[in-house]
Amino acid sequence: MATTNPEELKGRKIGRVLTIVGQVTRDQVHEALSIQRTRKKKIGEVLVELEYCTEADIQAALAGQAGMAFEDLSGKEIPEGAIEAVPAESARAYGVVPIEFNATARRLTIAMKSADNFRAVDDLRLLLGMTVNAVVANPDQIDELLAKHYAKQESVVDVVSNLAKDTKFEALAGHGADSIDLDAISEAASDNQVVKLLNLVLLQAIKDKASDIHFEPFEDEFKMRYRIDGVLYEMVPPPKHLGPAITSRVKVMANLDIAERRLPQDGRIELQVGGKPVDLRIAVLPTMHGESVVMRVLDRSNVELNLERIGFREDDLSRFRSLIEKPNGIVVVTGPTGSGKTTTLYAALAELNRIETKILTSEDPVEYDIDGLCQVQVNEDVGLTFAKALRSFLRQDPDVIMVGEIRDLETAQIAVQASLTGHLVLSTLHTNDAPSSIVRLIDLGLEPFLLTATIEGIVAQRLVRKINPASREAYEPTEEELLELGLRPSDVAGKSFYRPRSDAEYGGYKGRMALFEIMNMDDTVRDMVMKEESLSLVREHCRGQGMRSLRESGLLAIYEGQTSIDEVVRETLIEE
Repeated sequence: MATTNPEELKGRKIGRVLTIVGQVTRDQVHEALSIQRTRKKKIGEVLVELEYCTEADIQAALAGQAGMAFEDLSGKEIPEGAIEAVPAESARAYGVVPIEFNATARRLTIAMKSADNFRAVDDLRLLLGMTVNAVVANPDQIDELLAKHYAKQESVVDVVSNLAKDTKFEALAGHGADSIDLDAISEAASDNQVVKLLNLVLLQAIKDKASDIHFEPFEDEFKMRYRIDGVLYEMVPPPKHLGPAITSRVKVMANLDIAERRLPQDGRIELQVGGKPVDLRIAVLPTMHGESVVMRVLDRSNVELNLERIGFREDDLSRFRSLIEKPNGIVVVTGPTGSGKTTTLYAALAELNRIETKILTSEDPVEYDIDGLCQVQVNEDVGLTFAKALRSFLRQDPDVIMVGEIRDLETAQIAVQASLTGHLVLSTLHTNDAPSSIVRLIDLGLEPFLLTATIEGIVAQRLVRKINPASREAYEPTEEELLELGLRPSDVAGKSFYRPRSDAEYGGYKGRMALFEIMNMDDTVRDMVMKEESLSLVREHCRGQGMRSLRESGLLAIYEGQTSIDEVVRETLIEE
């Protein structure tokens, strides 16, 4: 193909690009266009079928259309410095190969398979902390070079052991918040080995479906831990003196102030890993021994925003659907932090998200960006509280309102007002079970008559880890284990029990499931609340009306072999 300045080709139609570079004639393009009208094929595919050009010519034309150069990599010798600049995991994840690297100017040129992969350039610029330029090349040639230069997979252990031998970071140790050498810390944050370590940690976390990554400084060590399915697992710890370099690298990526080490900071990093959007929420906290950093991993492709898939049993699902389909009223989802309340609410909103329904949400923070929802980020620093957002919502003519959390009386009162004026309000609370939410709302100062007039239902939930079927074994529980569930051996005659094998990875668990307790506010419950009757009586009545407690939901999951006794005991309370 003739060499042409990509800027002259940028934005032009494929046929015109191929004509400019002399690959096809105008008559050949017109012939292909007339065939394309009847066959619903791309013009490039038609030109290849007619043998007027090759697949490689089309790839080169698409690159030119995007304003990028197309390069032939056959026989290309790649400098060692370029290979070292891009970690193997990053090269594979983005399907790119580095072809040139200027260490002094920190400028990298990569070859990628398609001009559409523009996110790779932005992400690598952020991950590697350098200027990244891109060319397009034949996908087969890129795969060949990846196999040749990145055959050996470098692990976190390899990078940590290399860093442990490097003495240049030792000067960072012992610096307090007030005696920081900014030049030294900036240089350490952009060091290739530090960049490589952080990239490996991030990619491994996403691969293992970790929800959080913790970097924690202590007096004699610096820990790195992943939270997977709600449980923390420790990784190989890097040397203590690497702490400032690692935390500074995270702060640079999140666009935070690396000079500020005395105040907490919050930031955000957006990446596209393996074609999937991943958000990282960064929280930096100054501690006695340095800055502690937690990265919350929000893999939007990994979340199931579908009521059918979040763990409802058939009867519970129909009860929950009947609640969220009501024209007005308040539906509360309750449980401790990290029990999946927000995911349940998102799944409900996804089901209600129809053309004829206006949905507004106020959240802290907005965890998932969903098309069709007007989502508001609460910002208490500027006075945008849940209550203030909720008050403004009423002037926006919504049908459904989601309030991230009812934290105070003002928010509760406006939620009630919204409900009474014909809106469906979804929200969360922090209580142990569904009936306790009534006491919590009254404690906030809400009048019982308003509560009974607006609350339609309360859903309590917990998350328990699921036993990995590949490492599951049947066993006979001891009497002590049954007692922890409040059961006698006679109660479980003929029931099967399973546990994970002790030698299995991540304790033999994989993924989590939700346990639900759904309480409908019927007229009897409303009378009991108005008469201030005890919670145990309310609970007893609801159980009689078919409410399955969290513990009972857990027992069903145990009998089905989905989870273990330990998980259910840890997450649920014994019935009174």
